[in-house]
Amino acid sequence: MLQAATAATSLWNPSQRGAFPGITEFKRSQVPSLGSYPLNLKFEHKWLLKGRPLIAGTFLCAHHRPREDPKDRKHGVPQNVDLPPVLPKNKKKPYPIPFKKILQAARKRKKLAEQGIEMPLEPPKNGLLVPDLIPVAYEVLDAWKILIKGLAQLLHVIPVYGCSECSGVHVAQTGHRIQDCQGSTSAKRRSFHSWVKGSINDVLIPIESYHLYDPFGRRIMHETRFDYDRIPAVIELCLQAGVDIPEYPSRRRTKPIRMIGKKIIDRGGYVEEPKPWRSVDFSSSSLVDLETCGASMRHPPPPLEDVPRIAQETMNAYEIVRSGVTKLMKKYTVKACGYCSEVHVGPWGHNAKLCGEFKHQWRDGKHGWQDATIDEVFPPNYVWHVRDPKGPPLRSALKRYYGKAPAVVELCIQAGAKIPEKYKPMMRLDIIVPESEEASLVA
Repeated sequence: MLQAATAATSLWNPSQRGAFPGITEFKRSQVPSLGSYPLNLKFEHKWLLKGRPLIAGTFLCAHHRPREDPKDRKHGVPQNVDLPPVLPKNKKKPYPIPFKKILQAARKRKKLAEQGIEMPLEPPKNGLLVPDLIPVAYEVLDAWKILIKGLAQLLHVIPVYGCSECSGVHVAQTGHRIQDCQGSTSAKRRSFHSWVKGSINDVLIPIESYHLYDPFGRRIMHETRFDYDRIPAVIELCLQAGVDIPEYPSRRRTKPIRMIGKKIIDRGGYVEEPKPWRSVDFSSSSLVDLETCGASMRHPPPPLEDVPRIAQETMNAYEIVRSGVTKLMKKYTVKACGYCSEVHVGPWGHNAKLCGEFKHQWRDGKHGWQDATIDEVFPPNYVWHVRDPKGPPLRSALKRYYGKAPAVVELCIQAGAKIPEKYKPMMRLDIIVPESEEASLVA
């Protein structure tokens, strides 16, 4: 294999008789054709004898191993993935965009405003729709309907439990025995949960926001907050992306707005907003399919042979909603409070003084708006993964061997749907759960 012979010097004199140890020094050979591979050298000391099978010397064994591509290591599928850490409530949430980039954009906007130059805005920042995202918005809306219907049907077959003292949720035949309750009376119960029958809102957390006829119009004030309707944030995002629902009208601009800095110099005038939909009959309206409230009563239990199919359709709808909302949020602005769970779909947050989280007195109850993430608009709501729903309940002693999954995914898996590949690492399917007596012996 070596193209150039290695230079060697030896302390062994061949004229001498007998067997004795010898030392041989080797210089590294020049191998241009194998420069991309690491050269592994191995020295071995053996006894050799002149004229006989035994001679003292040190010999070199070399072999080449292909260098590991760092890309393969980066894109490899990990065995186990820890869930995102729970953020403390006595601190502000981290910015999803680095703060340096936010300052750079603010300086650039301020410099253009001082020179009297209008900001170059592209859809949808200028009030116009993005034509390529209109089909995505309709796809998300259709998948949202399928998701609500599928969850309502599966809840008749798969039991779901919710804690009456905290936000804990468990999907199994019985509630788990893991001591992680954070309720106000958890000390009396030694942090055990107080399980009650759950609903669809325990699996699919409802995140609502104000519906705006014109996102670039008048801001919502604290005194006018009751003049606006509260709808799911996913639906409001689809409405602003181009979905037309008669009960929730939205203004469609034909001319872009003009801005200098943060000031709008031309918004096309204020348009009187239509009356709210509070007088609409829900029984004859298409809005009934968009609401989670009362969904289990609207949809009867499905036949047992159709449960796996419904579970797979619900799983696919969940992935469509999540991926579609992610695409829409890359273009359309969604704000979230840095202290509480309030979400606002629009270029600016509202001025309603409803925040009651960390140091809200310093802010007079106003929200600390920042760019939202997909988990704030469409939260996954992680729950413990149960490998055997009919087996013994999960215990605190074996907590580190259990995995987690989004509540919707866990519900669909127990109903017969296939496990998506991206959720397998966090579910820890490759870990063998030991017995309680063996847990102390595991390293």
